[in-house]
Amino acid sequence: MGATNRTHLRDYEAAITSDTAAIMKVHTSNYRMTGFVKEVPLCELKTLAGSYGLPVIEDLGSGSLLRFEADGLPGEPTAQESVAEGADIVTFSGDKVLGGPQAGIIVGRREIIERIKKNQLNRALRIDKLTLAALEATLRLYLDPDLARERVPTLAMMTRSLVSLRAQASRLAGLLRKHLSGSLEVGVRAGSSRVGGGAFPEADLPTALVCLKPTALSVDALRVALLSTDPPLVGRVEDDALCLDPRTLDASEHPLVLSALRQALGGI
Repeated sequence: MGATNRTHLRDYEAAITSDTAAIMKVHTSNYRMTGFVKEVPLCELKTLAGSYGLPVIEDLGSGSLLRFEADGLPGEPTAQESVAEGADIVTFSGDKVLGGPQAGIIVGRREIIERIKKNQLNRALRIDKLTLAALEATLRLYLDPDLARERVPTLAMMTRSLVSLRAQASRLAGLLRKHLSGSLEVGVRAGSSRVGGGAFPEADLPTALVCLKPTALSVDALRVALLSTDPPLVGRVEDDALCLDPRTLDASEHPLVLSALRQALGGI
């Protein structure tokens, strides 16, 4: 509806015909528009749809069940808030920010959900039992938001404090200096973690990076070699150093990091 960057309520109303079955609003997942931008709030779409007897569908993209402003991230509507604001159907991913298995989730008014369940496509597109079990286990953790932040890996990574990240970076750097001092220059510096996940395409969080500079080969050669170790180790190159972000590493995985670097340095 409307132009690429500006959409008005009148644009939706002008598009309604006798063939219109619903009004749908789709989240700008994986990109952001800033500046001369306007979009129609869900509450206004709900009022318009009600005057025409139409349901409103909101696709939240990656979706979320929690708020993350206190963790330094921009505000994003939760699935619960969309339902409370009047969306008849809300769709979002079971993975990405929610942190469960790859799946699509549909919530909303019971009578519409029942119609969806009876549609013949539902049987062809429904998730399998293993995915359903993993999704149920993830959602049960959300019954206690604090437990979810601790136990759902995606949430735990997103909400780690800078203090704990600095401490973990220091421990990892110390381990690597102890065992690989002749092969690597190891340092720690401030950096950022990009959340991504659809809902936060440009959202960065502060972190502490462990920066590695090999003495006998190029940084990029080390990066490539680490992709073939067992298990592979993925880092990123910044300012002529291979950087590891402790946000995405558990402390129990530090020995695996050391093993991968030994393999990479010894195999070239």
